[in-house]
Amino acid sequence: QVQLVESGGGLVQAGGSLRLSCAASGRTFSTYNMGWFRQAPGKEREFVAAITWSGVGTYYADSVKDRFTISRDNAKNTVYLQMNSLKPEDTAVYYCAASLRGMTWYSSSNNYDYWGQGTQVTVSS
Repeated sequence: QVQLVESGGGLVQAGGSLRLSCAASGRTFSTYNMGWFRQAPGKEREFVAAITWSGVGTYYADSVKDRFTISRDNAKNTVYLQMNSLKPEDTAVYYCAASLRGMTWYSSSNNYDYWGQGTQVTVSS
């Protein structure tokens, strides 16, 4: 089992940047594929980015491609989401998630077994 704690959210102007962190407990973090999702008020939770356990494979939603970068440091049990060129439509609660399953369905929330509590990102226009 793994516990996840996100941090790094906040209020930023459009065009700005934020880096989210997700710290994981447990000694098996390096065996988990990791993902970031977000949920805006009144909307479904949506996939943002994912990374394989080794860090070699990364996947992005079209809406964030070329603006966001997912990475991980297995020595620190942490996964990151660097968000650049932020837009007001990026405003949401951002969640990290861990999965022991394969990456075939990396964009589906059902593919993930553990979730953090979320961190709020607000982008002002």
